[in-house]
Amino acid sequence: MDELNDINMTDIEMNETIEQLCLSKAEEFHLIGYEHVSGADVWECVSDKYHTKGTPALYEVVNDILSLKVTQFMNFITLSMYRGEMRKR
Repeated sequence: MDELNDINMTDIEMNETIEQLCLSKAEEFHLIGYEHVSGADVWECVSDKYHTKGTPALYEVVNDILSLKVTQFMNFITLSMYRGEMRKR
């Protein structure tokens, strides 16, 4: 059996994996002083560009999450606040 066939994930498993990666990135931000960042905030930032281009392959989503820098995140938050687009908490 081909190894790639063994890796197929359901949508639920994929969503759970993405959620865990976002939580992990939020925890990373907590360690450097950004205590109020949530996994949902990370996803909102990362997925913002997917609204126009569509959701890319899983490996690209994972890369986007893991390579997210605090400066990129803070720029997104600042611009979103100016535009009034931030999600209600």
